[in-house]
Amino acid sequence: MRCPACASPDSRVLESRLVDGEVSLRRRRECGTCRRRFTTYERVEATPLVVIKRDGSRQPFDASKLVTGLLRATVKCEVPVDRLETLALEVERVFQRRGDREVRSSEIGELVLERLWDLDEVAYVRFASVVRQFTSIADFVGELARLAEARALGETASKAAEASEEMSRDASGLVTR
Repeated sequence: MRCPACASPDSRVLESRLVDGEVSLRRRRECGTCRRRFTTYERVEATPLVVIKRDGSRQPFDASKLVTGLLRATVKCEVPVDRLETLALEVERVFQRRGDREVRSSEIGELVLERLWDLDEVAYVRFASVVRQFTSIADFVGELARLAEARALGETASKAAEASEEMSRDASGLVTR
């Protein structure tokens, strides 16, 4: 690290500590040439996540947009806003941990549905209606039936999603969503 005063590359670390919720490292340094002290910060640079929309367009992932959609799904439900914000950040972290640079909006939607499954049933159905593009009352009734059956069997959200996908296959075996 070059000294900001004399530009010497010779400096030593005097003290290091974690800051910003343990995601940044603060280092106090001293220049070996002019003895001036200065502070540096280290932070892991996250690769930006790009969302591939249904129409094929691409845009940067924005957790606030996801929270806005979740707020719409949870209108008149007793889900705290901070829980929705946490959910959005968890979803982003899942894809970053996997090393994905691009992710389809439908994948994001399905992951959110898994998380909403245990949070609120009404929000789950509302969000599912958008993610799975419900076009009729039959779509809602079918999803409600799958939800009730899965709950009765004690299934997880991912198992229920698999069942939902199987039921939406047409005669040729392709997903019709």
